[in-house]
Amino acid sequence: MNRSKYVLSLFFTVFVLSGCVTSQSCGEGGDVRLFRTPTEYMVNNGIKNYEDGNYTVAMSILQGLVENKAATKGEKVLAYKYLAFIHCVSPSESRDVREKMCRESFKKAFDLNPNFSLSQAEAGHPVWGPVFSSVRNKLSK
Repeated sequence: MNRSKYVLSLFFTVFVLSGCVTSQSCGEGGDVRLFRTPTEYMVNNGIKNYEDGNYTVAMSILQGLVENKAATKGEKVLAYKYLAFIHCVSPSESRDVREKMCRESFKKAFDLNPNFSLSQAEAGHPVWGPVFSSVRNKLSK
């Protein structure tokens, strides 16, 4: 093999393998996720904890994200969405407090992005779907 092909082959191999250094789970059979910023990592970590049912941890991470000046509007909107979900289902709060906190989180998401929406499945959720619709309808008047 001539020298230029060898160098090119070596570069390609290093490039492919470097992905494993910068991912969370390369080679472990899990999702490979590359995070460009610390706030992107926070979003993903907060959502992962929410999905795993670790609501207290998720809430702490997501609240830290909305207070982080480096976070983008989109990241903050996502954080407020998941904070709303957590508040709506929180067993440690009374129904009135849950709904109030849920409503406030959705409103903050709309304040950042007036076009904020939920997926069809999320909007159809029996607990937070009606709260979301109520906030959206109130703000659109």
